[in-house]
Amino acid sequence: MKKRTKRLLLNWRVLLLILFLVGSIATLALKPLTFGIDISGGVALVAQTEHPVDSDTMQLVVDSLQKRLNTLGLRDITVEAQGDQIVLVKVANVSTAEQANQIKAVIESQGVFYMEFTGTIFGTGNDIEYVGIYQIKPDNSWAVPFRISKSAAEKFAELAYGKVGWPVDMFLDPPVNSLMVVPDSVYRLMNSTEFNAEAPEAPTLMERIGKAFNITVVSYANQSADEIAKLAQGKDKIVLIDVPQDLQNELEKMNLTVRYIPREPGESDHQIVVKALGLYGPYSLGEGLTVGEPQQDVQITGSAPDRLTAEQEASTIYTVLKSGSLPVKLTVVGMEFISPRLGEDFKNQALYAGLAALIAVLLIVYFHYRNLRIAIPVASTSLFEAIIILGFAALINWNLDLPSIAGIIAAIGTGVDQQVVITDELLSGEKSTKITRRASVLKRMGRAFFVIFASAATTIAAMSFLLVYFVGTLKGFAFTTILGVLIGILITRPAYAEIAKYLLGED
Repeated sequence: MKKRTKRLLLNWRVLLLILFLVGSIATLALKPLTFGIDISGGVALVAQTEHPVDSDTMQLVVDSLQKRLNTLGLRDITVEAQGDQIVLVKVANVSTAEQANQIKAVIESQGVFYMEFTGTIFGTGNDIEYVGIYQIKPDNSWAVPFRISKSAAEKFAELAYGKVGWPVDMFLDPPVNSLMVVPDSVYRLMNSTEFNAEAPEAPTLMERIGKAFNITVVSYANQSADEIAKLAQGKDKIVLIDVPQDLQNELEKMNLTVRYIPREPGESDHQIVVKALGLYGPYSLGEGLTVGEPQQDVQITGSAPDRLTAEQEASTIYTVLKSGSLPVKLTVVGMEFISPRLGEDFKNQALYAGLAALIAVLLIVYFHYRNLRIAIPVASTSLFEAIIILGFAALINWNLDLPSIAGIIAAIGTGVDQQVVITDELLSGEKSTKITRRASVLKRMGRAFFVIFASAATTIAAMSFLLVYFVGTLKGFAFTTILGVLIGILITRPAYAEIAKYLLGED
Protein backbone atom coordinates (compact mmCIF):
# COMPACT_ATOMS: atom_id res chain seq x y z
CA MET A 1 0.00 0.00 0.00
CA LYS A 2 2.79 2.42 0.97
CA LYS A 3 4.63 1.54 -2.22
CA ARG A 4 1.54 2.34 -4.34
CA THR A 5 0.98 5.63 -2.47
CA LYS A 6 4.62 6.64 -2.94
CA ARG A 7 4.42 5.75 -6.63
CA LEU A 8 1.28 7.92 -6.96
CA LEU A 9 2.85 10.93 -5.24
CA LEU A 10 5.96 10.65 -7.42
CA ASN A 11 3.94 10.33 -10.62
CA TRP A 12 4.87 13.28 -12.86
CA ARG A 13 1.21 14.08 -13.61
CA VAL A 14 0.37 14.36 -9.91
CA LEU A 15 3.57 16.32 -9.24
CA LEU A 16 2.65 18.74 -12.03
CA LEU A 17 -0.76 19.31 -10.43
CA ILE A 18 0.83 19.91 -7.01
CA LEU A 19 3.38 22.31 -8.52
CA PHE A 20 0.72 24.40 -10.27
CA LEU A 21 -1.56 24.32 -7.21
CA VAL A 22 1.17 25.52 -4.83
CA GLY A 23 2.29 28.15 -7.35
CA SER A 24 -1.26 29.46 -7.76
CA ILE A 25 -1.84 29.70 -4.00
CA ALA A 26 1.45 31.59 -3.62
CA THR A 27 0.52 33.95 -6.47
CA LEU A 28 -2.90 34.68 -4.96
CA ALA A 29 -1.24 35.38 -1.58
CA LEU A 30 1.27 37.81 -3.11
CA LYS A 31 -0.87 39.37 -5.88
CA PRO A 32 -4.54 39.88 -5.01
CA LEU A 33 -7.11 39.38 -7.76
CA THR A 34 -8.25 42.45 -9.64
CA PHE A 35 -11.88 42.79 -10.67
CA GLY A 36 -13.71 44.41 -13.56
CA ILE A 37 -16.13 47.29 -13.56
CA ASP A 38 -19.22 45.21 -12.76
CA ILE A 39 -17.59 44.01 -9.51
CA SER A 40 -15.17 46.74 -8.38
CA GLY A 41 -17.36 49.61 -9.63
CA GLY A 42 -16.48 52.36 -12.09
CA VAL A 43 -17.97 54.53 -14.78
CA ALA A 44 -19.56 53.78 -18.16
CA LEU A 45 -19.58 56.49 -20.84
CA VAL A 46 -21.51 56.49 -24.11
CA ALA A 47 -19.81 58.54 -26.86
CA GLN A 48 -21.15 59.41 -30.31
CA THR A 49 -19.18 60.30 -33.44
CA GLU A 50 -20.13 63.55 -35.14
CA HIS A 51 -21.25 61.58 -38.20
CA PRO A 52 -21.65 57.88 -39.18
CA VAL A 53 -18.37 56.14 -40.05
CA ASP A 54 -17.43 52.89 -41.75
CA SER A 55 -16.18 49.82 -39.85
CA ASP A 56 -12.50 50.52 -40.53
CA THR A 57 -12.73 54.07 -39.17
CA MET A 58 -14.68 52.85 -36.15
CA GLN A 59 -11.94 50.30 -35.41
CA LEU A 60 -9.37 53.11 -35.58
CA VAL A 61 -11.47 55.09 -33.08
CA VAL A 62 -11.62 52.10 -30.71
CA ASP A 63 -7.88 51.39 -30.97
CA SER A 64 -6.93 55.08 -30.54
CA LEU A 65 -9.19 55.50 -27.51
CA GLN A 66 -7.78 52.34 -25.92
CA LYS A 67 -4.22 53.67 -26.40
CA ARG A 68 -5.17 57.14 -25.14
CA LEU A 69 -6.86 55.86 -21.96
CA ASN A 70 -3.94 53.50 -21.31
CA THR A 71 -1.59 56.50 -21.58
CA LEU A 72 -3.74 58.22 -18.95
CA GLY A 73 -2.75 55.38 -16.58
CA LEU A 74 -6.18 53.75 -16.30
CA ARG A 75 -6.71 49.99 -15.80
CA ASP A 76 -9.47 47.66 -16.87
CA ILE A 77 -10.64 49.73 -19.83
CA THR A 78 -13.25 48.34 -22.19
CA VAL A 79 -13.85 50.24 -25.44
CA GLU A 80 -16.61 48.77 -27.56
CA ALA A 81 -18.08 49.95 -30.87
CA GLN A 82 -21.85 49.68 -31.27
CA GLY A 83 -23.07 50.39 -34.78
CA ASP A 84 -21.60 53.15 -36.94
CA GLN A 85 -21.75 56.04 -34.42
CA ILE A 86 -21.80 54.80 -30.81
CA VAL A 87 -18.75 53.89 -28.72
CA LEU A 88 -19.19 52.46 -25.21
CA VAL A 89 -16.30 53.07 -22.79
CA LYS A 90 -16.15 51.34 -19.38
CA VAL A 91 -13.43 52.15 -16.84
CA ALA A 92 -13.16 50.31 -13.51
CA ASN A 93 -12.22 51.82 -10.12
CA VAL A 94 -13.48 55.31 -10.98
CA SER A 95 -15.62 56.70 -8.17
CA THR A 96 -15.42 60.52 -8.29
CA ALA A 97 -16.93 63.07 -10.65
CA GLU A 98 -13.48 64.67 -11.13
CA GLN A 99 -12.00 61.41 -12.44
CA ALA A 100 -15.00 60.81 -14.71
CA ASN A 101 -14.86 64.37 -16.10
CA GLN A 102 -11.17 63.97 -16.93
CA ILE A 103 -11.94 60.76 -18.84
CA LYS A 104 -14.80 62.58 -20.59
CA ALA A 105 -12.41 65.41 -21.60
CA VAL A 106 -9.89 62.91 -22.99
CA ILE A 107 -12.60 61.13 -25.03
CA GLU A 108 -14.07 64.35 -26.41
CA SER A 109 -10.72 65.77 -27.42
CA GLN A 110 -10.12 64.66 -30.99
CA GLY A 111 -6.49 65.54 -30.47
CA VAL A 112 -5.81 67.34 -33.76
CA PHE A 113 -2.92 69.62 -32.82
CA TYR A 114 -1.67 72.68 -34.73
CA MET A 115 1.12 75.21 -34.21
CA GLU A 116 0.45 78.52 -36.00
CA PHE A 117 2.33 81.77 -36.54
CA THR A 118 0.96 84.82 -38.43
CA GLY A 119 -1.80 82.65 -39.87
CA THR A 120 0.58 79.96 -41.18
CA ILE A 121 0.52 76.43 -39.76
CA PHE A 122 4.15 75.41 -39.25
CA GLY A 123 3.56 72.16 -37.37
CA THR A 124 0.90 69.56 -36.51
CA GLY A 125 0.59 66.56 -34.21
CA ASN A 126 2.49 64.53 -36.79
CA ASP A 127 5.53 66.72 -36.13
CA ILE A 128 5.67 65.80 -32.43
CA GLU A 129 8.62 63.45 -31.89
CA TYR A 130 8.66 63.23 -28.11
CA VAL A 131 6.41 64.29 -25.20
CA GLY A 132 8.04 64.87 -21.81
CA ILE A 133 6.51 64.44 -18.36
CA TYR A 134 4.34 67.40 -17.41
CA GLN A 135 5.33 69.66 -14.51
CA ILE A 136 3.12 71.37 -11.92
CA LYS A 137 4.51 74.46 -10.17
CA PRO A 138 3.60 75.69 -6.64
CA ASP A 139 1.46 78.50 -8.12
CA ASN A 140 -0.67 75.81 -9.92
CA SER A 141 0.72 76.70 -13.33
CA TRP A 142 1.69 73.74 -15.50
CA ALA A 143 3.84 72.92 -18.50
CA VAL A 144 3.97 69.99 -20.94
CA PRO A 145 7.31 69.91 -22.81
CA PHE A 146 7.61 68.27 -26.21
CA ARG A 147 9.94 68.13 -29.20
CA ILE A 148 8.94 68.94 -32.77
CA SER A 149 10.53 67.69 -35.97
CA LYS A 150 13.48 69.46 -37.51
CA SER A 151 11.44 70.42 -40.60
CA ALA A 152 8.75 72.09 -38.45
CA ALA A 153 11.41 73.89 -36.40
CA GLU A 154 13.13 75.16 -39.55
CA LYS A 155 9.82 76.39 -41.00
CA PHE A 156 9.05 78.22 -37.76
CA ALA A 157 12.54 79.76 -37.64
CA GLU A 158 12.03 81.10 -41.15
CA LEU A 159 8.62 82.59 -40.29
CA ALA A 160 9.74 84.06 -36.95
CA TYR A 161 12.90 85.79 -38.17
CA GLY A 162 13.01 89.35 -36.76
CA LYS A 163 9.53 89.23 -35.15
CA VAL A 164 10.29 89.67 -31.45
CA GLY A 165 7.16 89.70 -29.27
CA TRP A 166 4.82 88.39 -31.97
CA PRO A 167 2.17 85.83 -30.91
CA VAL A 168 2.69 82.09 -31.37
CA ASP A 169 -0.54 80.09 -31.13
CA MET A 170 -1.09 76.39 -30.42
CA PHE A 171 -4.50 74.84 -31.04
CA LEU A 172 -6.06 71.56 -29.99
CA ASP A 173 -9.15 70.65 -32.04
CA PRO A 174 -9.96 74.07 -33.52
CA PRO A 175 -13.20 74.23 -35.54
CA VAL A 176 -11.53 74.05 -38.97
CA ASN A 177 -13.54 75.39 -41.96
CA SER A 178 -16.39 76.66 -39.82
CA LEU A 179 -18.65 79.65 -39.28
CA MET A 180 -18.51 81.06 -35.74
CA VAL A 181 -21.49 83.12 -34.60
CA VAL A 182 -20.54 85.12 -31.50
CA PRO A 183 -21.87 88.03 -29.40
CA ASP A 184 -20.71 91.47 -30.50
CA SER A 185 -18.39 91.83 -27.47
CA VAL A 186 -16.61 88.57 -28.38
CA TYR A 187 -16.36 89.66 -32.04
CA ARG A 188 -14.73 92.95 -31.07
CA LEU A 189 -12.33 91.17 -28.70
CA MET A 190 -11.19 88.71 -31.38
CA ASN A 191 -10.67 91.58 -33.82
CA SER A 192 -8.59 93.59 -31.32
CA THR A 193 -4.99 93.27 -30.14
CA GLU A 194 -6.08 91.28 -27.03
CA PHE A 195 -4.46 88.11 -28.40
CA ASN A 196 -1.44 89.80 -30.00
CA ALA A 197 1.04 89.18 -27.14
CA GLU A 198 3.52 92.11 -27.27
CA ALA A 199 3.06 93.01 -30.95
CA PRO A 200 0.07 95.26 -31.69
CA GLU A 201 1.23 95.40 -35.33
CA ALA A 202 0.75 91.60 -35.70
CA PRO A 203 -2.41 90.25 -37.38
CA THR A 204 -5.37 89.92 -35.00
CA LEU A 205 -6.55 86.51 -33.78
CA MET A 206 -9.54 86.73 -36.14
CA GLU A 207 -7.22 87.28 -39.10
CA ARG A 208 -4.86 84.50 -38.03
CA ILE A 209 -7.54 81.81 -37.64
CA GLY A 210 -9.24 82.91 -40.84
CA LYS A 211 -6.04 82.40 -42.82
CA ALA A 212 -4.88 79.22 -41.01
CA PHE A 213 -8.18 77.34 -40.59
CA ASN A 214 -10.71 79.09 -42.85
CA ILE A 215 -12.76 80.10 -39.79
CA THR A 216 -15.21 82.94 -40.48
CA VAL A 217 -16.43 84.91 -37.45
CA VAL A 218 -19.66 86.90 -37.56
CA SER A 219 -21.26 89.04 -34.88
CA TYR A 220 -24.74 87.92 -33.83
CA ALA A 221 -27.30 90.62 -34.61
CA ASN A 222 -30.57 88.67 -34.40
CA GLN A 223 -29.98 86.87 -37.70
CA SER A 224 -32.44 84.12 -38.52
CA ALA A 225 -31.43 80.48 -38.93
CA ASP A 226 -31.87 80.83 -42.70
CA GLU A 227 -29.50 83.82 -42.81
CA ILE A 228 -26.87 81.95 -40.76
CA ALA A 229 -27.23 78.87 -42.98
CA LYS A 230 -26.65 81.05 -46.05
CA LEU A 231 -23.48 82.50 -44.48
CA ALA A 232 -22.29 78.95 -43.69
CA GLN A 233 -22.40 77.69 -47.28
CA GLY A 234 -19.22 75.78 -48.04
CA LYS A 235 -18.41 75.34 -44.33
CA ASP A 236 -18.17 71.99 -42.53
CA LYS A 237 -19.88 73.17 -39.35
CA ILE A 238 -21.42 76.09 -37.49
CA VAL A 239 -20.22 77.06 -34.01
CA LEU A 240 -22.73 79.03 -31.95
CA ILE A 241 -21.20 80.81 -28.93
CA ASP A 242 -23.45 82.29 -26.23
CA VAL A 243 -26.33 83.02 -28.61
CA PRO A 244 -29.98 81.84 -28.35
CA GLN A 245 -29.95 78.03 -28.30
CA ASP A 246 -33.12 77.85 -30.41
CA LEU A 247 -30.88 78.55 -33.41
CA GLN A 248 -29.16 75.20 -32.86
CA ASN A 249 -32.40 73.25 -33.19
CA GLU A 250 -33.47 75.17 -36.30
CA LEU A 251 -30.11 74.73 -38.02
CA GLU A 252 -29.92 71.02 -37.17
CA LYS A 253 -33.35 70.56 -38.81
CA MET A 254 -31.64 71.78 -42.00
CA ASN A 255 -29.17 68.84 -41.65
CA LEU A 256 -26.30 71.16 -40.73
CA THR A 257 -23.56 70.21 -38.23
CA VAL A 258 -23.84 72.57 -35.28
CA ARG A 259 -21.82 72.92 -32.07
CA TYR A 260 -23.31 75.04 -29.31
CA ILE A 261 -21.04 76.56 -26.63
CA PRO A 262 -22.87 78.21 -23.72
CA ARG A 263 -21.23 80.76 -21.42
CA GLU A 264 -20.51 79.31 -18.00
CA PRO A 265 -21.27 81.45 -14.91
CA GLY A 266 -18.52 84.02 -14.45
CA GLU A 267 -16.83 83.13 -17.75
CA SER A 268 -15.22 86.11 -19.51
CA ASP A 269 -15.14 86.80 -23.25
CA HIS A 270 -11.43 85.90 -23.31
CA GLN A 271 -12.06 82.54 -21.62
CA ILE A 272 -14.91 81.57 -23.92
CA VAL A 273 -12.80 82.36 -27.02
CA VAL A 274 -9.95 80.19 -25.71
CA LYS A 275 -12.39 77.35 -25.01
CA ALA A 276 -14.14 77.56 -28.39
CA LEU A 277 -10.90 77.56 -30.38
CA GLY A 278 -8.95 75.10 -28.21
CA LEU A 279 -6.31 77.84 -28.01
CA TYR A 280 -3.13 77.58 -25.94
CA GLY A 281 -1.32 80.88 -25.89
CA PRO A 282 -0.69 83.19 -27.53
CA TYR A 283 2.92 82.90 -26.46
CA SER A 284 5.17 85.90 -26.96
CA LEU A 285 8.05 85.12 -29.31
CA GLY A 286 11.30 85.48 -27.36
CA GLU A 287 14.33 87.29 -28.79
CA GLY A 288 16.39 84.07 -28.87
CA LEU A 289 13.88 82.47 -31.26
CA THR A 290 13.99 85.26 -33.86
CA VAL A 291 17.53 84.88 -35.11
CA GLY A 292 16.79 82.13 -37.59
CA GLU A 293 18.12 79.19 -35.55
CA PRO A 294 15.64 76.27 -35.41
CA GLN A 295 14.46 75.32 -31.90
CA GLN A 296 12.94 71.85 -31.58
CA ASP A 297 12.17 71.83 -27.84
CA VAL A 298 8.94 73.68 -27.01
CA GLN A 299 6.16 73.45 -24.42
CA ILE A 300 2.49 74.15 -23.79
CA THR A 301 1.76 76.02 -20.56
CA GLY A 302 -1.33 76.90 -18.59
CA SER A 303 -2.60 77.69 -15.11
CA ALA A 304 -5.46 76.54 -12.90
CA PRO A 305 -7.19 77.74 -9.71
CA ASP A 306 -6.03 74.68 -7.72
CA ARG A 307 -3.49 71.84 -7.94
CA LEU A 308 -6.06 69.11 -8.72
CA THR A 309 -7.40 71.04 -11.74
CA ALA A 310 -3.83 71.77 -12.87
CA GLU A 311 -2.99 68.04 -12.67
CA GLN A 312 -6.07 67.14 -14.72
CA GLU A 313 -5.45 69.80 -17.40
CA ALA A 314 -1.76 68.92 -17.79
CA SER A 315 -2.49 65.18 -17.77
CA THR A 316 -5.14 65.59 -20.48
CA ILE A 317 -2.79 67.59 -22.75
CA TYR A 318 0.05 65.12 -22.15
CA THR A 319 -2.23 62.17 -22.97
CA VAL A 320 -3.62 63.72 -26.16
CA LEU A 321 -0.21 64.78 -27.49
CA LYS A 322 1.35 61.42 -26.71
CA SER A 323 -1.45 59.21 -28.09
CA GLY A 324 -2.16 61.14 -31.29
CA SER A 325 -5.43 62.24 -32.86
CA LEU A 326 -8.70 60.40 -33.31
CA PRO A 327 -9.98 59.98 -36.89
CA VAL A 328 -13.31 61.59 -35.95
CA LYS A 329 -14.56 63.79 -33.12
CA LEU A 330 -16.55 62.17 -30.29
CA THR A 331 -19.12 63.67 -27.95
CA VAL A 332 -20.05 61.98 -24.66
CA VAL A 333 -23.85 61.73 -24.62
CA GLY A 334 -24.27 59.61 -21.49
CA MET A 335 -22.40 58.76 -18.29
CA GLU A 336 -23.34 56.32 -15.53
CA PHE A 337 -21.55 55.34 -12.32
CA ILE A 338 -21.59 51.70 -11.21
CA SER A 339 -21.49 51.39 -7.43
CA PRO A 340 -18.62 49.36 -5.87
CA ARG A 341 -21.10 48.29 -3.17
CA LEU A 342 -23.20 46.61 -5.84
CA GLY A 343 -20.01 44.98 -7.14
CA GLU A 344 -19.19 43.69 -3.66
CA ASP A 345 -22.61 41.99 -3.60
CA PHE A 346 -21.86 40.43 -7.01
CA LYS A 347 -18.50 39.16 -5.69
CA ASN A 348 -20.14 37.54 -2.67
CA GLN A 349 -22.88 36.00 -4.82
CA ALA A 350 -20.27 34.56 -7.19
CA LEU A 351 -18.38 33.04 -4.22
CA TYR A 352 -21.56 31.51 -2.81
CA ALA A 353 -22.50 30.19 -6.26
CA GLY A 354 -19.06 28.58 -6.64
CA LEU A 355 -19.25 26.88 -3.23
CA ALA A 356 -22.81 25.72 -3.93
CA ALA A 357 -21.67 24.29 -7.29
CA LEU A 358 -18.84 22.32 -5.61
CA ILE A 359 -21.21 20.91 -2.99
CA ALA A 360 -23.73 20.02 -5.70
CA VAL A 361 -20.99 18.23 -7.69
CA LEU A 362 -19.95 16.29 -4.58
CA LEU A 363 -23.51 15.19 -3.80
CA ILE A 364 -24.49 14.29 -7.37
CA VAL A 365 -21.31 12.27 -7.97
CA TYR A 366 -21.76 10.52 -4.63
CA PHE A 367 -25.38 9.56 -5.32
CA HIS A 368 -24.38 8.35 -8.77
CA TYR A 369 -21.51 6.10 -7.66
CA ARG A 370 -22.40 5.62 -3.96
CA ASN A 371 -18.69 5.94 -3.27
CA LEU A 372 -16.99 8.84 -1.44
CA ARG A 373 -13.62 7.62 -2.76
CA ILE A 374 -14.82 8.85 -6.16
CA ALA A 375 -16.97 11.85 -5.17
CA ILE A 376 -14.31 13.61 -3.05
CA PRO A 377 -11.51 13.49 -5.71
CA VAL A 378 -13.93 14.73 -8.39
CA ALA A 379 -15.00 17.74 -6.28
CA SER A 380 -11.43 18.37 -5.08
CA THR A 381 -10.04 18.34 -8.61
CA SER A 382 -12.67 20.92 -9.62
CA LEU A 383 -11.62 23.10 -6.68
CA PHE A 384 -7.93 22.74 -7.63
CA GLU A 385 -8.79 23.71 -11.20
CA ALA A 386 -10.57 26.88 -10.03
CA ILE A 387 -7.59 27.84 -7.83
CA ILE A 388 -5.12 27.36 -10.71
CA ILE A 389 -7.29 29.47 -13.05
CA LEU A 390 -7.54 32.27 -10.46
CA GLY A 391 -3.79 32.08 -9.79
CA PHE A 392 -3.05 32.44 -13.50
CA ALA A 393 -5.50 35.39 -13.72
CA ALA A 394 -3.73 37.10 -10.80
CA LEU A 395 -0.32 36.44 -12.38
CA ILE A 396 -1.22 38.18 -15.68
CA ASN A 397 -3.33 40.91 -13.97
CA TRP A 398 -6.48 39.74 -15.71
CA ASN A 399 -9.46 41.74 -14.40
CA LEU A 400 -12.22 39.32 -13.46
CA ASP A 401 -15.73 40.42 -14.36
CA LEU A 402 -18.99 38.47 -14.16
CA PRO A 403 -18.64 36.90 -17.64
CA SER A 404 -15.10 35.78 -16.73
CA ILE A 405 -16.41 34.13 -13.57
CA ALA A 406 -19.15 32.49 -15.66
CA GLY A 407 -16.41 31.18 -17.97
CA ILE A 408 -14.59 29.63 -14.99
CA ILE A 409 -17.80 27.90 -13.86
CA ALA A 410 -18.42 26.67 -17.43
CA ALA A 411 -14.89 25.26 -17.64
CA ILE A 412 -15.25 23.48 -14.30
CA GLY A 413 -18.61 22.04 -15.39
CA THR A 414 -16.96 20.66 -18.52
CA GLY A 415 -14.19 19.25 -16.30
CA VAL A 416 -16.65 17.35 -14.13
CA ASP A 417 -18.16 15.75 -17.24
CA GLN A 418 -14.72 14.62 -18.35
CA GLN A 419 -13.86 13.21 -14.92
CA VAL A 420 -17.08 11.18 -15.02
CA VAL A 421 -16.01 9.81 -18.43
CA ILE A 422 -12.65 8.73 -16.95
CA THR A 423 -14.33 7.14 -13.91
CA ASP A 424 -16.91 5.25 -15.99
CA GLU A 425 -14.17 3.86 -18.24
CA LEU A 426 -12.20 2.65 -15.22
CA LEU A 427 -15.26 1.02 -13.66
CA SER A 428 -16.27 -0.74 -16.90
CA GLY A 429 -13.29 -3.14 -16.91
CA GLU A 430 -13.68 -6.89 -16.41
CA LYS A 431 -11.64 -8.82 -13.86
CA SER A 432 -8.81 -10.51 -15.68
CA THR A 433 -5.14 -11.42 -15.42
CA LYS A 434 -2.65 -8.76 -14.47
CA ILE A 435 -1.28 -8.38 -18.01
CA THR A 436 -4.63 -8.26 -19.81
CA ARG A 437 -6.04 -6.04 -17.06
CA ARG A 438 -3.21 -3.54 -17.54
CA ALA A 439 -3.77 -3.53 -21.29
CA SER A 440 -7.50 -3.06 -20.67
CA VAL A 441 -6.86 -0.04 -18.42
CA LEU A 442 -4.62 1.59 -21.05
CA LYS A 443 -7.23 0.95 -23.73
CA ARG A 444 -10.03 2.40 -21.61
CA MET A 445 -7.95 5.46 -20.68
CA GLY A 446 -7.21 5.94 -24.36
CA ARG A 447 -10.94 5.93 -25.13
CA ALA A 448 -11.66 8.36 -22.27
CA PHE A 449 -8.97 10.84 -23.31
CA PHE A 450 -10.03 10.65 -26.95
CA VAL A 451 -13.49 11.86 -25.86
CA ILE A 452 -11.92 14.48 -23.56
CA PHE A 453 -9.59 15.93 -26.20
CA ALA A 454 -12.34 15.97 -28.83
CA SER A 455 -14.65 17.82 -26.44
CA ALA A 456 -11.90 20.28 -25.49
CA ALA A 457 -11.03 20.94 -29.13
CA THR A 458 -14.63 21.84 -30.03
CA THR A 459 -14.95 24.08 -26.95
CA ILE A 460 -11.68 25.91 -27.71
CA ALA A 461 -12.68 26.35 -31.37
CA ALA A 462 -16.05 27.85 -30.41
CA MET A 463 -14.55 30.14 -27.75
CA SER A 464 -11.73 31.25 -30.07
CA PHE A 465 -14.36 32.66 -32.42
CA LEU A 466 -15.73 34.79 -29.56
CA LEU A 467 -12.23 35.82 -28.51
CA VAL A 468 -11.20 36.99 -31.98
CA TYR A 469 -14.37 38.40 -33.53
CA PHE A 470 -16.32 39.77 -30.57
CA VAL A 471 -15.59 42.63 -28.20
CA GLY A 472 -16.39 43.60 -24.64
CA THR A 473 -17.47 41.15 -21.96
CA LEU A 474 -17.68 38.14 -24.30
CA LYS A 475 -13.88 38.21 -24.54
CA GLY A 476 -13.60 37.65 -20.77
CA PHE A 477 -15.97 34.69 -20.94
CA ALA A 478 -14.11 33.17 -23.89
CA PHE A 479 -10.66 33.71 -22.35
CA THR A 480 -11.44 32.08 -18.98
CA THR A 481 -13.30 29.20 -20.65
CA ILE A 482 -10.33 28.44 -22.94
CA LEU A 483 -7.90 28.83 -20.02
CA GLY A 484 -9.97 26.46 -17.88
CA VAL A 485 -10.22 23.85 -20.64
CA LEU A 486 -6.44 23.96 -21.29
CA ILE A 487 -5.62 23.65 -17.59
CA GLY A 488 -8.05 20.73 -17.42
CA ILE A 489 -6.72 18.66 -20.31
CA LEU A 490 -3.04 19.41 -19.62
CA ILE A 491 -2.89 19.38 -15.80
CA THR A 492 -5.92 18.33 -13.76
CA ARG A 493 -7.46 15.62 -15.97
CA PRO A 494 -4.26 13.50 -16.31
CA ALA A 495 -3.64 13.85 -12.55
CA TYR A 496 -7.23 12.83 -11.75
CA ALA A 497 -6.87 9.76 -13.95
CA GLU A 498 -3.84 8.63 -11.92
CA ILE A 499 -5.61 9.36 -8.62
CA ALA A 500 -8.76 7.50 -9.76
CA LYS A 501 -6.71 4.46 -10.85
CA TYR A 502 -5.05 4.42 -7.43
CA LEU A 503 -8.33 4.72 -5.50
CA LEU A 504 -10.09 2.09 -7.62
CA GLY A 505 -7.19 -0.35 -7.37
CA GLU A 506 -6.20 -0.12 -11.03
CA ASP A 507 -2.43 -0.14 -11.77
